[in-house]
Amino acid sequence: MVKTPSQSNLKELYEIDDYLWIEATIKLLKEKKFNELDLENLIEELEDLGRERKNKIESLLRQIIIHLLLLEYWSKEYEYNAAHWKAEITEFRFQIKGILTKNLQNYLVSRFELIYENSLKYTKTKTELNTLPQKCPYSLEQLLDEDWFPTK
Repeated sequence: MVKTPSQSNLKELYEIDDYLWIEATIKLLKEKKFNELDLENLIEELEDLGRERKNKIESLLRQIIIHLLLLEYWSKEYEYNAAHWKAEITEFRFQIKGILTKNLQNYLVSRFELIYENSLKYTKTKTELNTLPQKCPYSLEQLLDEDWFPTK
């Protein structure tokens, strides 16, 4: 059972053990003791959580794009790596499916061009190919579709 510390103790607890701080904060929320919350750190944690989720989903989409580009355009390595690239794409799609919300999907739409640019830059560096498309050849729907792969 989590003992609820006072607000000043809660601020100190945050600096010492953030997991215990989370448990105490949840207890206060469940008990509707809103005036006892450490709002400053709670707001910071919620903002961090939002950033982490956005960074994670953007990273996963970037990995899907990279691997699709490798699969479709890196002919030299296709024979040896195609199955691996497809497996990676499938895994990244499973991970996205587990966390995708409407809000995060809207975030991906708003960052789509930048995500592609970053994916392209990485893929060009890895492959030294100059034939990769400057604009994303895949729609977001295709990228998220667990069964879709480009035809070679």
